[in-house]
Amino acid sequence: MGESACKRPGMQWVSPYLVVQDVRRAIAFYEEAFGLKARMVYPESDPDPFYAELDYEGMTIMIGLPRGRKRGEQPVKTRAGSSLYCYTPDVDALCERARAAGAKVAMEPAEQFWGDRACLLADPDGHAWMWATHVRDFDPVNGSA
Repeated sequence: MGESACKRPGMQWVSPYLVVQDVRRAIAFYEEAFGLKARMVYPESDPDPFYAELDYEGMTIMIGLPRGRKRGEQPVKTRAGSSLYCYTPDVDALCERARAAGAKVAMEPAEQFWGDRACLLADPDGHAWMWATHVRDFDPVNGSA
């Protein structure tokens, strides 16, 4: 399936959507900790918006309140876990910046067998973010980097 009217222009075919408890607080955290940039907040003039799109290196990450919260509906609760794996030029600097912004560091930056130096962080809403810098190539046939 190619580009078509079934997908909004500028959006990738698969986009992460994170449920957060406070959209403005989440935007401030993601900008300070991870360097993401808000490109759309809806509604913009509302002090408590229910949706936003953030940009990281040309990719969209959507965030929003639990479905139905703004209309007084009972939000859907889920225990499904997910995490995001993102690349950055300097994982050590990003980890320190995120820690200073309030991220919980679950794993300090360390070299992984697949050739990335990575850290694992939790944002204020509990989402897991693994950030990495590629340091050497991985050979999946021999299982070594």
